[in-house]
Amino acid sequence: MRKLIKVLTSRLVAFGVLIVLQIALVFSWLYQATIYYQVSPILEILAFFLAIYVINKQEDASYKIAWCVFILVTPLIGGGLYLLCAGRKMPKKLYYGTTQAGHQMYDLLVQDPSVVERMKKDPSVYKMFEYAHRCSEFPSYIGTEVEYFSSGEQMFEAMKRELKKAKKFIFLEYFIIAEGKMWDAIESILEEKVKEGVEVKLIYDDFGCSTTLPRNYQRKMNEKGIETYRFNKMRPALIIQMNNRDHRKIMVIDNEVGFTGGVNIADEYINEIERFGYWRDSGVMLKGNAVRSLTDMFLGMYTFLKNDDPSIDYSKYLNQLFRSDYHGIIQPFSDTPTDDADVGIGVHLNLVNNAKQYIYIDTPYLVLNGDMQTALCLAAQNGVDVRILVPYIPDKRYVFQITRGNYEPLLKAGVRLYEYTPGFNHSKTIVCDDEFGLVGTINTDYRSYFLHFEDGVLIYDNPEIFKMKDAFLKALEESKEVSLASCRKVLLPTRMVRGILRIMAPLF
Repeated sequence: MRKLIKVLTSRLVAFGVLIVLQIALVFSWLYQATIYYQVSPILEILAFFLAIYVINKQEDASYKIAWCVFILVTPLIGGGLYLLCAGRKMPKKLYYGTTQAGHQMYDLLVQDPSVVERMKKDPSVYKMFEYAHRCSEFPSYIGTEVEYFSSGEQMFEAMKRELKKAKKFIFLEYFIIAEGKMWDAIESILEEKVKEGVEVKLIYDDFGCSTTLPRNYQRKMNEKGIETYRFNKMRPALIIQMNNRDHRKIMVIDNEVGFTGGVNIADEYINEIERFGYWRDSGVMLKGNAVRSLTDMFLGMYTFLKNDDPSIDYSKYLNQLFRSDYHGIIQPFSDTPTDDADVGIGVHLNLVNNAKQYIYIDTPYLVLNGDMQTALCLAAQNGVDVRILVPYIPDKRYVFQITRGNYEPLLKAGVRLYEYTPGFNHSKTIVCDDEFGLVGTINTDYRSYFLHFEDGVLIYDNPEIFKMKDAFLKALEESKEVSLASCRKVLLPTRMVRGILRIMAPLF
């Protein structure tokens, strides 16, 4: 009962109610106007031309199909909502602010020519890293130690250990922070570090924390000496601005140690509480040169939220490059809705298209657009061992139905699909051919690919790739493999619901 009351009285529910009421009032007025003035035929003609406009935009095909269906079926509501909040629009301040902040960060990161020469020895390796560098402007590094974590519990212990060593500064940027054992332990360390003179900065997504943190939490943290900002503050405005969220999970310590991956700072991520069975997650710790890019990502967002304060001295946050013999090439990269390329899906497609022997994918949501589905099917038909692990216990039932609705075409092509029976698989990793690994925050869904601020770490020729592979295969032993026969037994009403949800998935 307490949880229900907490949810019902949360800012998220209040925000949703206000938005729905505003939309209902506007469309009620428009509907009455169309009846009174008998302009329905005109609306249908306008909807037809709007659909033509949508089809000809340079956007994802699945997204365009969803909007065209919505507009043509319900010209008033579909057309009105498209004009209000579609087209992947961003608030002007958010768009120009983050873009400008990114430009200010540009000169902080320089690609080491020796790393490029090393990559060029293998054209397929060079092509993979060059794409992410060219499109996200984040370079590749050598001289970085990597540690992969196959659970939030492991990652949490490493976080606490490294936070206690901080001497200069700590940066945290998270989609979700929730009060509880995990955050209490981290907050306690942060407070001690502030007393020691360590600079601590915190960014959290206002929507992601709308049900987990109180409204005044930013002020509370600032009073403790932790400089805190909320990304894209929730406002119940009719023009919906909540599409673009900061989905990153970044922790940086002294520009020497960095963490990222699927793990937010909340107790379910370390299985201190149970929500959907066992919560399986993953992350990575970097030590060395590549941490510079994580520092840069944070500073870019920080610059925007601080209103582009020209007094920020970036040089004090960026150390000289290290020289070490750690194996492999490491490339942290960012994907934002403000860049010209969709870097997250581009990296995913490159990995799938370049796989020669196998590619193993962890994802909580299998919400595929046409390009990704085609790439996975083609890889399997080319003889590549393609395996995908998704949850058995979902956190969002409608998304789970979309996920299951994608099974049949993949299975027909030879892709092997598994559901993680102990609980919820929130891990977002890809491992390929014992050569490439990818750990980050990017889901295989429309919102991660096109709407959110995300990050990932591309890894090549590093022993931790084998740990990633072993963790995936071990998880398969606890999972149920999905058969084509079971998909064909699905009842017609369920198939119809899944079909509708798949078409409309880009709008959720």
